[in-house]
Amino acid sequence: MINCKDITKIYKTGEIESKVLKEVSLNIKKGEFLAIMGPSGSGKSTLMHILGALDRPTSGEYYLSGKNMLELSDDKLAEIRSQKIGFVFQSFNLLPRSTVLRNVMMPLIYDSNTPVQEREKKAEKALIRSGLDKNRWHHLSNQLSGGQKQRVAIARALVNNPSLILADEPTGNLDSKTGEIVLNTFKKLNREEGHTIILITHEKYVAEHADRIVQIKDGVIYSDKDVDKSILKNK
Repeated sequence: MINCKDITKIYKTGEIESKVLKEVSLNIKKGEFLAIMGPSGSGKSTLMHILGALDRPTSGEYYLSGKNMLELSDDKLAEIRSQKIGFVFQSFNLLPRSTVLRNVMMPLIYDSNTPVQEREKKAEKALIRSGLDKNRWHHLSNQLSGGQKQRVAIARALVNNPSLILADEPTGNLDSKTGEIVLNTFKKLNREEGHTIILITHEKYVAEHADRIVQIKDGVIYSDKDVDKSILKNK
């Protein structure tokens, strides 16, 4: 599904250059649950932004489902983001004075060809899949707990039924018990519905919920291994 070769990202501040990613190559199959793990400043979030078509690399190649992403216009990239990629962020990024249902419907706002009632049905289905209690759907998002907000964010990411979900530190603002619930939601979406999920984290115990862990440091991938689930069961 994803094929990256020699991805390099350089940021410039005046005459000073900072190479955040250094010739990163990565392949991800459709239906994988992968964690990209690294400390702060490792380049993992920059890599996620490139994989999510939110940013372009300075050099290298990136193919998503066979399409050369670096040859596409900004408008075409925006179209792909809206139709094929769902994003979940640490800070939730919800509209505080809008209801849960309205927040989940936001990605559908430009879909003028679809009646409002049908858009509402899509949002309701996404909320069911994210596991949020129905009695919370008409609450304002600022009336929810952190775990409930993240479930709304997951539902918003699911509303267009994307093939790829990118989750950037999705448990960073949650307590460990709530974080575990959210991570199990990602597992369910991957195993029961086949979504390809890329989880960005700096925590080992979070990364171990995935089936494969790619470790990055100083802009370079130094480890790429499958998770040994038998060892985890014995912990």
